[in-house]
Amino acid sequence: MTDVLADKRTATRFRVLVEIADRQPAVSQGEIADAVGVTTQAVSEYIRDLVDDGLVEKEGRSRYRVTKEGVDWLLRTADDVRRYADRVTEDVLGSVHEDAAIAVDDVEAGDSVTLTMHEGLLHADPDGEGSASGVATTDAAAGEDVGVTGFEGIIDLEPGAVTVYQVPPVRTGGSGAVDLGALADAVADADLVLATGIEAVVALRRAEHPPSVTFAVGEVAAAAAGRGLDVVVVATADAVGRVTDPLRDADARYEVADLS
Repeated sequence: MTDVLADKRTATRFRVLVEIADRQPAVSQGEIADAVGVTTQAVSEYIRDLVDDGLVEKEGRSRYRVTKEGVDWLLRTADDVRRYADRVTEDVLGSVHEDAAIAVDDVEAGDSVTLTMHEGLLHADPDGEGSASGVATTDAAAGEDVGVTGFEGIIDLEPGAVTVYQVPPVRTGGSGAVDLGALADAVADADLVLATGIEAVVALRRAEHPPSVTFAVGEVAAAAAGRGLDVVVVATADAVGRVTDPLRDADARYEVADLS
């Protein structure tokens, strides 16, 4: 265990120094006491010790500043805490974390299962082969939800792509200016079809491919692509930026294309 978590006094010393660094140079011992959960007298004693150890310097009444040595100690200790937290998250909680999956076949609690992603959803197969596995925590029949824990490996998943097609706004023709045959062809093989803007929604309905989602489509498209789905977004021209911004933020693979 990292030193700062070895005993309560060291942990409190770390928290007091963090609060000083956050509030310097005008430091209210009462505010620090409230933040840390100790008495004002205890904060005074901690500050005195920090000054004696050269981690804090006093500049005047109720004015303190963390020294270079104090900053270095904070950085080293924070790194230790972060590494410890990462180990807990990955090695400890990773083995006990439970998630839900769709059972590919009948499965019983305790069975080893192979984990795969189909249509953007996690599947557990007791007879499958793959690079990711887990252990079932519940009984389930094929097609039912099953609990899975003890995750190992990485799910073999190729991220999907997003194609954004523009539809003119109503002032320049709207859905009436769209080649509906070309639009139908463009969305025919998509795993998920989304739309933003009335003109885009109407165009897809006229092409007999109504969209699955018409709100927050940029975020939905990014999430779906991240789960391996190929997505088509039809957007009114003046709404394209609201689609591509979330895609760019998520580092999703996308292109803006024409219907011609």
